[in-house]
Amino acid sequence: MTETPAYLGIDFGTSGCRAEVVDAAGTVLAEASVPMPLPRREHGRSEQDPSVWWQALTEVMARVAALVPPDRVEAIAVDGTSGTLLLCDAAGRPLGPALMYDDRRCTAEAEAIGRVAPVESAAHGSSSALARLLYLQARLPGARHALHQADWIAGRLCGHFGTSDENNALKLGYDPQARRWPEWMERAGAELELLPRVLRPGTTLGTLHSPEIRNLGYSSKLRIVAGTTDGVAAFLATGAKEIGDAVTSLGSTLVLKVLSSSPIFVPGHGIYSHPCGGLWLAGGASNSGGAVLLRHFTVERMIELSARMDMEPSGLDYYPLAEPGERFPHSDPQYAPRLEPRPADDAMFLKAMFEGMARIEALGYRLLAEHGAPSPRRLMTVGGGARNAAWTRIRERELGLKCTPPNSEHAAYGTALIAAGLLEQPR
Repeated sequence: MTETPAYLGIDFGTSGCRAEVVDAAGTVLAEASVPMPLPRREHGRSEQDPSVWWQALTEVMARVAALVPPDRVEAIAVDGTSGTLLLCDAAGRPLGPALMYDDRRCTAEAEAIGRVAPVESAAHGSSSALARLLYLQARLPGARHALHQADWIAGRLCGHFGTSDENNALKLGYDPQARRWPEWMERAGAELELLPRVLRPGTTLGTLHSPEIRNLGYSSKLRIVAGTTDGVAAFLATGAKEIGDAVTSLGSTLVLKVLSSSPIFVPGHGIYSHPCGGLWLAGGASNSGGAVLLRHFTVERMIELSARMDMEPSGLDYYPLAEPGERFPHSDPQYAPRLEPRPADDAMFLKAMFEGMARIEALGYRLLAEHGAPSPRRLMTVGGGARNAAWTRIRERELGLKCTPPNSEHAAYGTALIAAGLLEQPR
């Protein structure tokens, strides 16, 4: 009997690469993951060598091939961290490290963008991919392509470069309503010839060209399709599909998204919108989240402290950040953390950080509603923090809303659904 087709989703996070394989009905057939070294972070800089991504991809696809016959996989899609950017030569060879989503050095470039970009553009701020493009193009004159993390991986798979998707391109300045690169980008100083052609997620880019991946047993007919960002993929994985469905991602950072009938862009608060199946994902990403928790506690210690944590408010007004700089609900590269006074009891300290993050989340959803998004009618949570019962209870108290279990907590599942063509394409 002929085996049914399979579809592969690849998710690149900050510290690892995950793969999920689904069938034509969206049922998970296999999953695998591999760790990656963390980006190099120092004095506001955050960089990663793209070769780390390719090595992780090769390893995770080898693990998948041991679980599912690789020639059964008909299509693959990739998601990557939103805003991460690198410049390449004409053959797709990186000319230097990628600037990661949390790199904060591009303040002068952000000011140049702010002078000409319309207020509704998602390219405002030092965390935008466009600010990184302006910074990199001045230092790498031999560049031919500006690519996001997912773009570069897809390019290596299919053997040609210069394409992106509507979600990744948003922070590079792409206008998702007009569906084009706007003319003001040239006035901001962008070298337009570096910009990729933008396609809808799920659009076929080509077939498998990489000898390394073909040597693992994958077919040369394997279709490479345009992917998305990690945040959008995580949203799609949950099963959220109705206006008012909201998803909070509690990973290294804190990402909020709610499904809206119309787009919302408020750069002063780091609010932007992605096209999604004829609707819009309105939201933002805070620099608070798991990364700051791990500065103070191991995962094992947090589990231990959470188990004996009471639910009485701590009375402490924390704004947990690993270092100065915030994207949402405040857009300020110098925004200062608040983690004092520190109580002697570690459980109280951790609880106060949970409370601070819950207040950031509640403020984020209130701001979205104030600017035209629906208030969350159903809330789902993904990421490592979703499994912490104490944090969940604190969040539900602050938000006044119960958390609904998602279909999946893995962004790779949402990307696999894109590969399988099981999601309505954006408008």
